[in-house]
Amino acid sequence: MQRKTFIIAEMSANHCGRIDLARKIISEAKHCGADAVKLQTYTADAMTIDCKDEIFKISGGTLWDGKYFYGLYREAHTPWEWQKELKEYADSVGIEFFSTPFDRSAVDFLESLGVARYKIASFEAVDYPLVKYAASKGKPIIISVGVSEFDEIQEVVDICKSVGNHDITILKCTSAYPAKLEDMNLLTVEDMKRKFRPQGVKIGLSDHTMNIETVVAGVALGATVIEKHFTLDRSLGGADASFSLNPEEFKRMVDAVRNTEKLLGKIDYSVNERNRKFARPLFVVEDIKRGDRFTAANIRSIRPGVGMHPKHYEEVIGKVARKDLMRGEPLKNEDIA
Repeated sequence: MQRKTFIIAEMSANHCGRIDLARKIISEAKHCGADAVKLQTYTADAMTIDCKDEIFKISGGTLWDGKYFYGLYREAHTPWEWQKELKEYADSVGIEFFSTPFDRSAVDFLESLGVARYKIASFEAVDYPLVKYAASKGKPIIISVGVSEFDEIQEVVDICKSVGNHDITILKCTSAYPAKLEDMNLLTVEDMKRKFRPQGVKIGLSDHTMNIETVVAGVALGATVIEKHFTLDRSLGGADASFSLNPEEFKRMVDAVRNTEKLLGKIDYSVNERNRKFARPLFVVEDIKRGDRFTAANIRSIRPGVGMHPKHYEEVIGKVARKDLMRGEPLKNEDIA
């Protein structure tokens, strides 16, 4: 059966603090072929504290260097009072709406909205109490593991299972914004599939590069969930706009994923008989009299494919013809004495 990749359009902070833009992002994500649109549910107070000590100032070569954590999260958050309306709007246009909670109160709030699944961000994947609480709701859970070591990935999978949640997807993620191609190491997707798929865990990719080839390669290697940041227009700004795809780019990505699914198809060793006729069987290429020996000069493997299999060539050479054979006849078993 052909698999269907679950494609998530990540809105994040790309609404720029405007609910009309948030609604437009939802409708455009649907138009571009996304299966779901995702946002983030947090408050600045849930993420950090309002403190101007240097340790709370962002640095290290990020897009947000010089800002304080509290100010960034206050600027980038999606107001909770919007989210019920946005979910209802998403339901009306036929696209799934869900979110990333960042604390227990966000999980409770999203439960009240009736979301169908949860996403845990890379930096929260090591917050085992949060993961456990979200997983305990019994809904599919998607976990980015961009800053988790291998043992931590296994631990977070085991935590979900410990509360009876076995619908788990882990996403390969390079937590850089944007991520460089040489830092993606997509062969990890294949290795994750080999190590975690036997445990019933699905594998996906959260991609922060600025191209669609990364996603296509991820799907080819086994990713069945794709998450990609989505904006109406990077020039609108927003905390995540610079590493988000616009609608035209996102649509190309979705089309590329769907074509990749068709290309992957299924394991199939069957032969297309219509094309088999172009294979090379054994033919008589010079007139042969009864009793003449078959030689490299009077039989050859040529097209079209309606004669004896070429694997018999060496055993036929040196044997004699049972009857007269004309040039252009396909060689058959009954022609050999």
